[in-house]
Amino acid sequence: MKIMLRSSLTMLGACALLAASASALAVDSDQMSSTALRNKPRIHATVTGRAAGFAGASVLAAGVQNAASSGSGVPGIDSLANFTGRYRANGFDSYGNPQKDWVYAMVGNSPRKGGTTRVRAPVIPVSIDLRNYDGSPRFVQDPTNPDKQVRLYLDATRYVRPVLNSPVFQNATFSSSTRPTQFTDAVQRAEFWDGMEDDWHTLLAPVVGKARTMVLIRGTYRFALNTDGSCCAYVLVNEADFSGSLFPTTVDNSTPIGAAELNGDMTTKDITSFIFPNTYLYFDNDPNLCCALGYHSFDYEPGDASNGNLPRFYVMDYASWVTPGLFGPDFSDITPLSHEIAEIYNDPFVVFDGVINATPWWLSPNGNCQNDMEDGDVIEGLPNSTYPMLMKGYLYHPQNEALLPWFQFRKESNAIGGAYSYPDVSLLTGPSALQKPNCVP
Repeated sequence: MKIMLRSSLTMLGACALLAASASALAVDSDQMSSTALRNKPRIHATVTGRAAGFAGASVLAAGVQNAASSGSGVPGIDSLANFTGRYRANGFDSYGNPQKDWVYAMVGNSPRKGGTTRVRAPVIPVSIDLRNYDGSPRFVQDPTNPDKQVRLYLDATRYVRPVLNSPVFQNATFSSSTRPTQFTDAVQRAEFWDGMEDDWHTLLAPVVGKARTMVLIRGTYRFALNTDGSCCAYVLVNEADFSGSLFPTTVDNSTPIGAAELNGDMTTKDITSFIFPNTYLYFDNDPNLCCALGYHSFDYEPGDASNGNLPRFYVMDYASWVTPGLFGPDFSDITPLSHEIAEIYNDPFVVFDGVINATPWWLSPNGNCQNDMEDGDVIEGLPNSTYPMLMKGYLYHPQNEALLPWFQFRKESNAIGGAYSYPDVSLLTGPSALQKPNCVP
């Protein structure tokens, strides 16, 4: 597999949505059934992104080898707080060459140094405005009322409060911490259980950024109305069109990321979450190849004299809120967000250089074959993959995560309680068997 920029995707897929989704409610060729996504099997994919244009990857890869010995951060970049480390494990690189030495970068401060790292975490809602081919606002017939037209617009701001109240940003009780803490900090502490200082924490400090809107032109999306005829149960968007509308080619107000960078809502020191309303992705212009519910990445922008000419890495995730029941009983509400934030902690720079956070090839119980430290991908799609938590009267569904020893192929885990997964330690009982590239026998 060619490693460029890896964007971890929460996938729910192989959606036979075209003919199968036709129903009494469907009136337009791109209108789907509100129930078409239920209980679809999960798949996984990787995509390239903005960091593909960064030309200094080989220099950073060389520098991180030295940084990993001291636990300091990736040298030569302007980005969020991170620490590095290394381990030895038998495996193969992306080209099939045997390899034993591996390095990683993770968010926060080294666990052996202790202390609390607080990472600013902007939460930016992005509403969806579906347009006609000519760019005009789109209306469709309300199937429950022949005299009513429905405007195709999905408001994301309604999900900001439940996202902020979730265990991603609020403290809860976990076995890996003597005091209540956030979900991802608890996972990170669990995987460094035998080598951390007791006061070591990596915490998110959420702030709400200015709401944005993404305009999509007909032909790049599909949609489904709610059963009451209102907009919308969900929207499916072609991934290339979605990412092209999210990431800036020039830092201006034409894209959500560009606008957030330009206006200071999003900085290189942050983990920025763009929250979408039931907005999922399909691939290669084929709605049957769906659905991604989130991915994490970073936007690369060149430096200038104000930051010492260091390349700027803006770490971010796109995560959709999932209305409970839309995909079945487990995958709901913040499952995509928890998945992506946990993967950012373990792999903030998504193996952009082919070295940092590359791992031995592994094959997960759900059939994902990869060679990166994407802890959510190992578990997504497994039975009971989420960890339901009741907070402020709402039952949230963060996803369980694989721990560092799983990627290190340790026969005996040195994580909390000898675990390979967390918070549910029963999901993974041991690491993958050694795999050749692309898990070819």
